Amino acid sequence: MSTSTTMRAIGVREWGGPEVLTTVEIERPEPGVSEILVRVHAAGVNAVDWKTRASGGLIAWGSPPIVGWDVSGTVEALGPGVTLFQPGDQVFGMPHFPRQAGGYAEFVAAPARQFVRKPDTITHIEAAALPLAALTAWQGLIDTAELRAGQRVLIHAAAGGVGHLAVQIAKARGAYVIGTARADKHEFLRALGSDEVIDYTTVDYAEAVRDVDVVLDAVGGDYGTRSLRTLRPGGHLVTLPGPDDVPPADEAAALGARTGWTMVELDSAGLRAIADLVAAGRLRPEIDTVLPLAEAGKAHAYGETGRARGKIVLQVV
Repeated sequence: MSTSTTMRAIGVREWGGPEVLTTVEIERPEPGVSEILVRVHAAGVNAVDWKTRASGGLIAWGSPPIVGWDVSGTVEALGPGVTLFQPGDQVFGMPHFPRQAGGYAEFVAAPARQFVRKPDTITHIEAAALPLAALTAWQGLIDTAELRAGQRVLIHAAAGGVGHLAVQIAKARGAYVIGTARADKHEFLRALGSDEVIDYTTVDYAEAVRDVDVVLDAVGGDYGTRSLRTLRPGGHLVTLPGPDDVPPADEAAALGARTGWTMVELDSAGLRAIADLVAAGRLRPEIDTVLPLAEAGKAHAYGETGRARGKIVLQVV
C-alpha cells in the first residue's frame, strides 16, 4: 500500500482545447463509508471527456477539475462497510458518472458497487476501454431497444469506441448486424461479426438499407431523420449524441417508429453482463492508441479527429 498522501492527476487549467490539460499534484482521496480506493492502472478516454473539458458542461467540478470516468486498477483500501472486495482485487468501472470521478489520476475513491471484477482474460488497458462505451451500447441495444435474436440492427459509426462494442454485443445477442464506416475499416468490422458494412462516404445508407428493427445512432445531426427510412414499422431508433439529435416525434409516429435519446447510466448489473461477455470471449475492446497519463492532451486531440478505430486509453501505472 502506498504511504504517500498525494498523487498525480490531470487537471484542467481553464475550459478550452487539449492544451488546457496539465499534470498536477493533489491530495490522494480516502475511501468513505461503502467506498473503495482504487490504484488506477489505466483510464479510458471518451468523447464526453473532451466535450466537458472544452466547456465544463453541467457538471459540478472540483478544484482543479479532473476529467475522466473509465478506470481499471487494483483495490488499495476499503472504507467502512465494504465486503464486496478486498485489497489486491482487480476491478474496473465508471464511478460517479455524470459527476466528477477524477479518472485521470493515480487513485480514485468511489462506492464499491460502482465497480466489478476485471476478467482475467483482459489487461487493465483493455478493461479501462470498456465501461462507458460498452454500457452505452448495452443500455441502448438491450435495455432500451430490447434487441432480440434474429432482429436486424443498423449501427452507425460502427468502428468507433461505442460502435465496435455495439457490433459485438448485437452479435452475441444473435442479431443480424449492418454497420456504417469508411472503407478502410470494413475488414475490421467483418472480423468483429458485422454481416454487412456500408461505406457512408459513397453509399446512401438511407436508400441501401431497409427493414431494420433497431438503429443505434452515435453520429447525430441528420442521421436520425434519415435513418427513420431504414426502419420497419414498429422499429426503434436509439439516439446517443443528445436530445437535439432525435427526429421530430411526428415524423417518427408517421412511420410507426419509436425514438428517443439514451444517456449512459451507472449500472453494475449491466457492467457484470459485459464482464461475462468478455470472460466468454464474445466481447473485446479494440485499442487504437495507448498514451501515458501525462499525454492526456495528445489523447484528446487525437480523439477529436474522429479517426480512432476503437478506443484510446491512458496508461497510469
